[in-house]
Amino acid sequence: MSELVLLTGATGYVGARLLSQLVRAERRVRCLARWPENLHGRVPEGVEVVHGDACDAASLAPALSGVEAAFYLVHALGTSGDAAEFDRRAARAFGAAARAAGMRRIVYFGGFGPPPAAGAPRGRVDQDVGDALRASGVPVVELRASVIIGPGSLSFEMIRALVERMPVIAAPRWLRTPVRPIFSGDVLAYLLAALDLPATESRTFAIGGRDIVSYAELMREYARQRGLRRWIIPVSVDAPRVSSLWLAMVTPLYARIGRTLIDSVRHPIVADDAALRQFAVQPIGVREAIARAMRSEEAAQARTSGLYGVAAEDALRRWGGARFGNRLVDSRVVAVPATPAAAFAAIERIGGDRGWYSTRWLWQLRGWMDQLVGGVGMRRGRRDPERLAAGEVLDCWRVAAVERGKRLLLAAEMKLPGRGWLEFEVRPGDGDRTTAIRQTATFDPLGLAGLLYWYVSWPLHQWVFAQMARGVALEAQKLEAAGGRADVAASARALADAIPIDDS
Repeated sequence: MSELVLLTGATGYVGARLLSQLVRAERRVRCLARWPENLHGRVPEGVEVVHGDACDAASLAPALSGVEAAFYLVHALGTSGDAAEFDRRAARAFGAAARAAGMRRIVYFGGFGPPPAAGAPRGRVDQDVGDALRASGVPVVELRASVIIGPGSLSFEMIRALVERMPVIAAPRWLRTPVRPIFSGDVLAYLLAALDLPATESRTFAIGGRDIVSYAELMREYARQRGLRRWIIPVSVDAPRVSSLWLAMVTPLYARIGRTLIDSVRHPIVADDAALRQFAVQPIGVREAIARAMRSEEAAQARTSGLYGVAAEDALRRWGGARFGNRLVDSRVVAVPATPAAAFAAIERIGGDRGWYSTRWLWQLRGWMDQLVGGVGMRRGRRDPERLAAGEVLDCWRVAAVERGKRLLLAAEMKLPGRGWLEFEVRPGDGDRTTAIRQTATFDPLGLAGLLYWYVSWPLHQWVFAQMARGVALEAQKLEAAGGRADVAASARALADAIPIDDS
């Protein structure tokens, strides 16, 4: 049996991804959580979840029993006194419990900034946390990184928000400071390697990617890969508080988190490449890291049935729908008294000569407007009036995916300041002959023009999408009443048995 590894912060950005890597590496994992119910259903089979509070020594003793190594990923992001004191108390309590449990190693990810230089003043919260863990006497391997490139990372999301929303960006001095960005996948590789590092004393490492660049250069590379033209103008102002307030106004980040990010990149970061060779990790460069971050988002979207439709009700309660990273979502669910087979048959008949079940004249107008700017318009129609296949054209869309009886995903091919998708998903409803149809429109806006297009079009889209959803439901009822296509009645029972019920 392999050693038992404890993971704290399993619900965080790094912890959730690290858990998957540990399971893939066939490690025995125990997750520590203040609210274990938040992890139920979210951890792979075989992963143990136990209750424990990093500040409560009584709860830590049983949770750490039998554990030989631990990942300490507990952070209260920010610089407020309460958050800083929580981090210090939690580190002291966890270190004492680890020593009492006879733990051989703690791996701590400091998150921001390089190790302090010899004789440099202390005072950073993450430095204090590292000191508290080392004071326990348990060997600590501490890793620090300045900028993490990956979807969901605060530093990457700040870059994304600034570049997408600001055609002209004022660059204070901290945006021009050299840093070593690291891909999120490489962070996980270093963390896993740190678990087996052949060292018995505490060590601190600044990890980074292959390239040394500035935040401004990161923004230019992101803009290049997104096809955006951005002007970055150097300014002499270097006030972190003013910059953090500015970030809070133009990005989704809170001012206090922006201040933490700014503090992390105000000084040049130099990693000791010779010391990092013992990890046997080959980090990638900035260009490939940004490309992989974008591809991983696409892969996650393609794997997610219903895209982001779980936020259907929430999307309809706010102006502009729901936001997931850079994507904007409008999603709605309609119930129809029909079998799943009849519901999907109605969905699959959409477009072409039948139209889009709503406001035919508006769809025709949209097609004419698209042709005026060099787009494909609505003139292409469809190959077969009854069935669709992946890769086929459908008016101004292309069929991206078809899961017969379950799901149809269309990718927009009209001229848009961004990328759009339209998805229909069929799920069994409450009764044997009641079906839920989820319709989701997703838009990935390209820069400020894309955001303006989405929000200006939002009222009209609300009407058109609602009419379309009702039209699909009415068509499904007609097919159900008439028996539908020849194969609908024969396959209805098999489809109802085959489609799993998702309580979400």
